[in-house]
Amino acid sequence: MTSDTQTGEFGDDTRADDAEPDFGGEPAGAGPTLRAARERQRLDLSHIAAETRIPMHHLEVIEAGEFEALPSRTYAIGFARNYARVVGLDEGAIADAVRSELSDERDRRHHGAGAMEPGDPAKLPSSALTWFGALAAIVLIVGVIAFSSSYFGQGADLPALTREDSAPAAPTPPADPAPELAAAQEGSAAAVAPADPSGEVVFTALEDGVWVRFYERGGERLYEAQMESGESFTVPAGAQEPLINTGRPDALAITIGGREVPPLAEGPQTMGGEPVSARALLARGENEGPSAN
Repeated sequence: MTSDTQTGEFGDDTRADDAEPDFGGEPAGAGPTLRAARERQRLDLSHIAAETRIPMHHLEVIEAGEFEALPSRTYAIGFARNYARVVGLDEGAIADAVRSELSDERDRRHHGAGAMEPGDPAKLPSSALTWFGALAAIVLIVGVIAFSSSYFGQGADLPALTREDSAPAAPTPPADPAPELAAAQEGSAAAVAPADPSGEVVFTALEDGVWVRFYERGGERLYEAQMESGESFTVPAGAQEPLINTGRPDALAITIGGREVPPLAEGPQTMGGEPVSARALLARGENEGPSAN
């Protein structure tokens, strides 16, 4: 009688600490328990997502009890606690249940039904399988050696690049000078072409502070100024025998009808009463040089 009593009281050697949490008749597992509590309160899963800010996909995984599919153990426990808070379940009990299920799942994966146990001849590979594995390993090794030889030795028969680089470059044949020579001759001919005697005469200062005085023979002044660099004066077309006075004839560029002609002098000198009509300036080129007063 005593033994039966003891068997009845102590026959179940499961410790209280290892027992799954009691949810008061709820379905087994934390996920189904949470789902049942939600359905009793007629709450949609979207309501749980709005309250907990947990993605719908994660809530579906939790209700299915697939806690291993969540990003981590911490996420699984934390999400389940938040879910339990919204539906009014014990957060601690739900968290303990999730921990237990995660541990059981990990143990099942580690000690799977198909795991090989030492000393079990039924689960040892057959001799044919062993020979097949050895043959496959040999084929793999041979393939690796062949690939390495072809890959790393593929450039062995190619000529050295330095040989090609060090070869002297073929001399470039000289260009035909005829077109350039013809163009140069045409440019020279255009440069020496005589200016139009009827073209307008323009004086342009090449420096700052070039004093000039243009006037007609007889004293009628046409222009008098201290010209700045780039400043120009055009001799009037109707001027009667225009003349110039200046101390810097070399600092005045002259054009006749847009064509440049030689300056009045090569260096600074006092020049007075020098004719500056187009014909007079063109005639200067036929003489030895300008006359100086």
